[in-house]
Amino acid sequence: MLEMEDLTSWIPREVAELYQNEGIRELYPPQAAAVERGLLEGKNMLISVPTAAGKTMLAELAMLRSALSGGRSLYIVPLRALASEKHAAFSRFSALGVKVGVSSGDMERRDEYLGRNQIVVATSEKADSLIRNGARWIRDLSVLVVDEIHLLDSPNRGPTLEMTITKLMRLNPKMQVLGLSATVANAREVAAWLEAELVESRWRPVELKEGVICDGVLHFPGEEVPLSRRRDDLVDLVEDTIGQGGQILIFDSSRRNAEATATKLAKVVAKAIDGVVASRFSEKILATGETDMAKRLANCVRSGVAFHHAGLLAEQRAVVEMGFRSGLIKAIASTPTLAAGLNLPARRVLIKSYRRYEGSRGMVPIPVMEYRQMAGRAGRPGLDPRGEALLMAKNEAEVRDLLDHYVLGEPEEIFSKLAMEPALRTHLLSTVATGFAKDAEELKRFVDSTFYASQQEAWHLEATMERVLEFLIEGGMLEADLRPTPLGELVSRLYIDPLSARIVVDNLRAKEKTKITDLTLLHMITMTPDMDTLYVQSSDGWVEDFIDEHACELCPEENYDWMMREAKTAALLLEWIAESEEEKIADRFRVGPGDIRRVAETAEWLIHSAGRLSEHLELGATFRIYQLEKRVHYGAGPDLLGLLDLKGIGRVRARKLHRAGYTSIERLKEAKVANLSEILGPKIAEKVIAQIRADGGRVGGEEGEGGGRW
Repeated sequence: MLEMEDLTSWIPREVAELYQNEGIRELYPPQAAAVERGLLEGKNMLISVPTAAGKTMLAELAMLRSALSGGRSLYIVPLRALASEKHAAFSRFSALGVKVGVSSGDMERRDEYLGRNQIVVATSEKADSLIRNGARWIRDLSVLVVDEIHLLDSPNRGPTLEMTITKLMRLNPKMQVLGLSATVANAREVAAWLEAELVESRWRPVELKEGVICDGVLHFPGEEVPLSRRRDDLVDLVEDTIGQGGQILIFDSSRRNAEATATKLAKVVAKAIDGVVASRFSEKILATGETDMAKRLANCVRSGVAFHHAGLLAEQRAVVEMGFRSGLIKAIASTPTLAAGLNLPARRVLIKSYRRYEGSRGMVPIPVMEYRQMAGRAGRPGLDPRGEALLMAKNEAEVRDLLDHYVLGEPEEIFSKLAMEPALRTHLLSTVATGFAKDAEELKRFVDSTFYASQQEAWHLEATMERVLEFLIEGGMLEADLRPTPLGELVSRLYIDPLSARIVVDNLRAKEKTKITDLTLLHMITMTPDMDTLYVQSSDGWVEDFIDEHACELCPEENYDWMMREAKTAALLLEWIAESEEEKIADRFRVGPGDIRRVAETAEWLIHSAGRLSEHLELGATFRIYQLEKRVHYGAGPDLLGLLDLKGIGRVRARKLHRAGYTSIERLKEAKVANLSEILGPKIAEKVIAQIRADGGRVGGEEGEGGGRW
């Protein structure tokens, strides 16, 4: 067994001492195998080992070795939340003099300041954006770490991840590449593409038992364990877990079901927790907003239970995660999003529903790979003697099917999704616009270096590529000889789908001689493929009335079903910039606060892009679009725009000032601290006065309550 002390042949002693001080004296078997096969000698490596088996520490060792010898590393993650988590974890390296940065936001920025860091954490989309916008430091990487590399198989994230890896390897041919995953069935294929050593293991620091629960019995391969049955499987399992001093993660098929499960368990769990401490976490939830969803969550948390899904605000999810890590929250009912990388292990994991809704296909079984991601959360190293992952079955026949398919079955092989036309639109344009290919021959050679081409013949792409290139030429983004036009370069930097750019440009040109309203612009951006529009339910009859009432303001749309979804989404954004309360918006549109913020954030990005396109092509709507961008950012009316330039002043405080007669910066210059203190509170009032005096009335360039570019 390799000990930390043994690693000083490859890494500085202070690195080994840091881990020793954290209680790590020796490496796990998969970690030792990676080191012995060249991890700390700069070899590319695909590390496919279970959750909690030490993948991240191996990446840390490689990055620290690089950092302390003058190199720079990029650590790619799939989610913003995971980027923040990794950044916080890596920040402890400051004790070694290693600076760590994180970047996951604004896509039209080079973020050159990140070059001051030895380790940078970013999402794959942000890394791709940094390449497109010409960040110089991205061409000087010594280590690339790709966490959750199995997401190459994802229709949404896979193509971007694949192209980003391909470009970075092209830019930094001597760079060490580390791919990390718990589940890669065809790991040898991925390793071959990366020209990497494969380290593959099923070893775990905590034993994992996988099985199925049905009628009070835990069915494991070759073993059946009865529970004390009193109510139903869910309640009995939760009580049994808590009785053993453990916690449980429950994965459900939908938000509604996750909330119903948490509510059901609240009375069961309440008697096993410290109610006083739980109330503090409950108050933290309520402090984030008074929506019905926040109140439901707070009530659950008060009882030691929580639900977790994308409809919650980021601050609410953070409180839930903190409560679970502290041991106060004993059970979380979640949609599968929680399994996508967040570090929340539990004694038991229950997959309450192994089916999920997928549009026209209805309820379909989840892939084995996804089950493995969920199951891998079971077992807390150092706290649990073992972990248990269980699926829930209705009858004995289903027990046998689930055991055969999920517990004993192998995960699906991963395949490149680069051949999809939407993916090719954006990535072929960016490949040309960023200089990776100057003509058709170079473009073909570049595609030949992708994961797609390593799995199948690149000529399979030829027909799709021809259609996409023709679209880009017709849209004025590429010349006939494939040179990028200024428009094409701009679209690439903006990080929008070229089809989105085409929709924006065509509609702005069509509306040049007619009146453009806020709704016109909001509907225009909801028409783009970059916007996830809201689902229209049978109770949303008002949407048709809305379309009829505002027909002259809306953009032409041939598909009425799409129009319904676009109009509903645009209507939500109208309510947002009209300063409607989030609770009212959530209730009317049947969404969570997190959904409102996510729609607004996407809209802000697309409106900004529309403004840049209008400015570039001189389409005449630029000023109005940029005003709308700022309003969407803050969720504010046009009369507050001047006040929103003040740091610390968001829409709520700006409206208070406006109602008190302070309608502009000029009016605020005449204000007394005492008067402003009554409106804003003493601390904020003093800051406002200080800003005005320091800037001589010229305010701007700082973040308000909601953050942003102003």
